[in-house]
Amino acid sequence: MNVQGYQKLTLLDFPGRVACTIFTGGCNLRCPFCHNAGLVRTPFSSKNSEEEVLAYLATRRGLLDGVCITGGEPLLQTDLSAFIQRVKEMGYAVKLDTNGSLPDRLAALLGTGLLDYVAMDVKSSPAGYAVATGREGDIAPYLQSIRLLEESDLPHEFRTTWVKGIHTAADAEAIGQLLAGTKRYFLQAFRDSGNLLGAGVSSFSEAEMSAFLDIIKKYIPAAELRGQG
Repeated sequence: MNVQGYQKLTLLDFPGRVACTIFTGGCNLRCPFCHNAGLVRTPFSSKNSEEEVLAYLATRRGLLDGVCITGGEPLLQTDLSAFIQRVKEMGYAVKLDTNGSLPDRLAALLGTGLLDYVAMDVKSSPAGYAVATGREGDIAPYLQSIRLLEESDLPHEFRTTWVKGIHTAADAEAIGQLLAGTKRYFLQAFRDSGNLLGAGVSSFSEAEMSAFLDIIKKYIPAAELRGQG
């Protein structure tokens, strides 16, 4: 598996877990506000050994209890399931972050029973997906991934990073309607990492984020703000 790096300890990436976050290289989207641009532009630049990461996890059993696999887009990794199997054998819970563009691969992984939590990025409203992802194309795969998660018994969340220059109040209305009634949805505040894929984007104010939240809460009462996008 193409491991580009790993954060040895996080209290934020995996709800309710003390975890390690693993970053995979490569992504099939080109979101202009992506803050992991290096994983997209040069997905093989600083590859870590899979065995190195597994060795680290072996030494942290009893101190960590979760592993978050993010990217890039982890489902591009053809050996992802085998890697997760090895992590699970160490006793760790596993969370997957995905952009939802590969529903067949998501379905296959859900079918293994290896996952404990999934976080899917809902990049924008259906009408805004091309701008938010930097890719023209059919939105059907993303909608299929949403359905897969909603119909599963697996704990999951949906989240959108809100970016000035990309998102509008109309997007908030449409996203609320799309995900109406879901149990976990987060509006994430965009923060410029200084290493973005695009230009001309910025952060919304706290007041603007709260206004988007109010719109979405009409459809998703449990929706919450989350600080870092």
